[in-house]
Amino acid sequence: MKNLSKLVSLLIFLSFPSIATSHDLQAAIDSEDRTPKNVIRDEFRNPYETLSFFEIKPHMKVVELSPGGGWYSEILANYLHDPGLLIAAHFDKDSQGAYFKKSRTSFEKKVAEDSMYDNVEIVDLSSNLADEGSVDAVLTFRNLHNWLGPQMDSIFANSYKALKPGGIFGIVEHRAKPGTSLEQMKKSGYVTEAHAIEIAEKHGFKFITKSEHNANPKDTKDYPRGVWTLPPNLRLKELDRDKYLAIGESDRMTLLFMK
Repeated sequence: MKNLSKLVSLLIFLSFPSIATSHDLQAAIDSEDRTPKNVIRDEFRNPYETLSFFEIKPHMKVVELSPGGGWYSEILANYLHDPGLLIAAHFDKDSQGAYFKKSRTSFEKKVAEDSMYDNVEIVDLSSNLADEGSVDAVLTFRNLHNWLGPQMDSIFANSYKALKPGGIFGIVEHRAKPGTSLEQMKKSGYVTEAHAIEIAEKHGFKFITKSEHNANPKDTKDYPRGVWTLPPNLRLKELDRDKYLAIGESDRMTLLFMK
């Protein structure tokens, strides 16, 4: 009877594969819920290696800073389960910029139309993000170049405040050559590792380690339209398109900090 009970339990488990895989990171990455055009970028963005490096677990409460169209949100929403939660800190609701408004509205629509996002909250990027000391991790992907200056200070300070002691702060960003000036960072979209570390430590974070999972040695970082010359933007359109496609997406730093 005991063996029969075990067999029945196993059959039930195998009959509902979502039960077996719902908390599995690779299953979340392989999920058919993801947008096909996002999936093809996996070879450049290495989501399994990146989220594993940041030690993200399915029970965690995670803030994603400025998720844009939701490339990583699709994976995190699928992966994080109660008591885990994804807090998407998007462009401010009352933003005056047309692009910011459109992007926020589009993201809200995406979240509202799919039950996969039932465990997702949306907050303003300029807000406190979450209750003080309440989240396990804060992550940001390819955003630092947009915040250079006082905005980065504000976002980093709020991130530190929202994290629990020992909480994780993970950064992926287009990596500038050492010694690149702040003015050139703003123009090119590439940020130096030294600057990212300096601002994070300024706000209390401890630098733990870095990964080369998102490195791209083909990226020479000297393009007419900055990092946006490369895919997926391809700002020069058909001009030297094959050349930039062969380079692939940008060389990126992947930095791990802790509160």
